[in-house]
Amino acid sequence: MRDFFKPGTEDVFQLFSSVHLYTLAAFLLVMIVLFFFRKPLRNARIYSFVRISLFLVLIVSELSLQAWLWWSSHWGYQYSLPLHLSSISLILSAILLLTQRYALFEFTYFVGVGSALQAMITPDISLYTFPHYRYIHFFISHGGTVIANLFMVFVAGYRPTGKSIWKAFLWLNAYTLIVFIVNFLIEGNYMYISEKPVNPSLIDYLGPWPWYIISLEAIALVTFFILYVPFWFSDRVKREQERN
Repeated sequence: MRDFFKPGTEDVFQLFSSVHLYTLAAFLLVMIVLFFFRKPLRNARIYSFVRISLFLVLIVSELSLQAWLWWSSHWGYQYSLPLHLSSISLILSAILLLTQRYALFEFTYFVGVGSALQAMITPDISLYTFPHYRYIHFFISHGGTVIANLFMVFVAGYRPTGKSIWKAFLWLNAYTLIVFIVNFLIEGNYMYISEKPVNPSLIDYLGPWPWYIISLEAIALVTFFILYVPFWFSDRVKREQERN
């Protein structure tokens, strides 16, 4: 049990290793099951049970991380506050599950799902691998964000619109500005907008500061459009069917 929580491990995470691929496959399977069982999940009792259960998983996930950071002497206000995009997306996704507010969905679907999928494919957890707590937490928190939003799509029937893309992009930039000010005041680097992360990442290929921020903006917008493609295609098919 001590090894499960200890601050570091002898085995480091390896990108696209068998354990990484198995983890991704497990979450993909959950998403597929969620899609195929979307109709039974719409039963009022089952719907409420699953929705609240996902809410609790996300909240407990974030609280457990804060507890582990404190316990392992890693907690610090300059880097441990829930201000990174993954943390704020998780929190807002949890609130979405609880309140079912469509305005939150417009943000969490694009920003939360987009950032979480990218994080799961290229995780920044080099010191931890399965079965360490940080590995399990990382994928439950990010995968949970994706599943929460897909639950609202497949089961609750929520659908983003073309305007939702620009709303999400606007709110993302507003939040980024707030975080930039916070970083300046506390000498932090939340969202990696004050400087590049220490560990190797996609940002290393996007130019020096502050130019890589513009590149990240473009990547975010492209990601939003990609996430909207299934809905655009579905609407187009429906229009074609109505014409015929």
